[in-house]
Amino acid sequence: MASVLEDPALKRHFKGHKDGVTCLDFNPDNKQLASSATDACVMVWNFKPQSRAFRFIGHQEAVSSVQFSPSGHLLASASKDRTVRLWTPNIKGESTVLKAHTASVRSVDFSHDGQNIITASDDKSIKAWSVHHQRFLFSLTQHTNWVRCARFSPDGRLIASCSDDKTLRIWDTTNRVCINTFMDNKGHSNYVSFNPSGTCVASAGSNSTVKIWDIRMNKLLQHYQVHSAGVNSLSFHQSGNFLLSASNDGTVKVLDLLEGRLLYTLHGHQGPVLSVAFSRDGEQFASGGTDAQVLVWKTNFDIFENKEISKMQQKRLFPDPPPHLNDIYPRSSHFHRSSGHSIEINPMFEVADTQAFGPSIIDVRNVSSSEQVQHSYHFNENPRRSASVESLPQPSTSKRRVPKEEHSTYDKPVSQYSLSNTLEHIVDQLSILTQTVSILEQRLTLTEDKLKECLENQQRTSTQNSESD
Repeated sequence: MASVLEDPALKRHFKGHKDGVTCLDFNPDNKQLASSATDACVMVWNFKPQSRAFRFIGHQEAVSSVQFSPSGHLLASASKDRTVRLWTPNIKGESTVLKAHTASVRSVDFSHDGQNIITASDDKSIKAWSVHHQRFLFSLTQHTNWVRCARFSPDGRLIASCSDDKTLRIWDTTNRVCINTFMDNKGHSNYVSFNPSGTCVASAGSNSTVKIWDIRMNKLLQHYQVHSAGVNSLSFHQSGNFLLSASNDGTVKVLDLLEGRLLYTLHGHQGPVLSVAFSRDGEQFASGGTDAQVLVWKTNFDIFENKEISKMQQKRLFPDPPPHLNDIYPRSSHFHRSSGHSIEINPMFEVADTQAFGPSIIDVRNVSSSEQVQHSYHFNENPRRSASVESLPQPSTSKRRVPKEEHSTYDKPVSQYSLSNTLEHIVDQLSILTQTVSILEQRLTLTEDKLKECLENQQRTSTQNSESD
């Protein structure tokens, strides 16, 4: 019998933004989750039950993208106000402002070593920046319309970008040239992402499609038509076997890339889902939407091996056998329609509200305008500026003062949080027990099959002996 552990489950339910949540990213240490929104704020949610959330105030317009550095010591955000900010993700909330784009900045991404960031903008360009010197490095300018997203490959040698010009481009960061272009005449892509091995790029289409491109063979590998509206965001599981997609149809989909089919359809947001992200270890993922909510899910389905998942899904859903079960790199692209079976999960009906007592929020405002000038760096800033990697300039005149009431309540234990923590612990223990029972059931089944086989062999042997006599 299949265990409930294979299904993703809602863990936390964060409320604090006043408008649509545009982007999400987990801190590599898995202790924090960052979110950006059209309310012009960046928020950092701490998973420790009694910790407060931080709301960083500094951008003048909607924030479209947010990402932690590989070390987790910095947080980058991109905004419609044409700036990129580098924050320290703590109560001080100091930030550096990078200015070079002449239009809205759509996305920001750190390189694997944390040395550089790239930004994509409505000014049709992609720009690279040095985090060490906090200065502009170079531009990539072959797109002919708004650039929606730009992402580094895992090794940092390539950049993938998508634009309203209906192209997906692959760039060589060393030579700073476009080495490949994928065209899609039916619609532009809203988001691109490299798989963990860096061999493929996934694109989220405005025409409700999800596509997987092989950049070695320069061809389309898989084509999913599982959403009924535009797809806004994607995220690969760290194994590379699963892909999350967020759509305007109000759902999050979980795709099994090895079998080329839809596994789960997750409901929970009231309205379009704008962002989705796996944690670095793949054990949880988050989704954010126009309802201003951030939902954190426990993955669960990655506990079992892929073959085991396949067996469980077959038993539960009885779908038609996939036409290319082991064909990872087919000769031609495979089209996957939404008619394929998937498990529908709606935590609003099945799971109690685990965030009945939301975390308190500390507003962290940026330094005063007189100090902000000292922290703004234009593309022609002196490159000899000395700064350590992933460090921020310190305010020269004053430090943020925490109000007395914050001091008095910051570490004060709250019984409702303790209760929530206890309930979560009980749920975790029940989950472990459920998994143990499932494993015991599987072993019992194997034992019964073995015993049945032995009895049949014994009966067959006795029959042969009697015939020989």
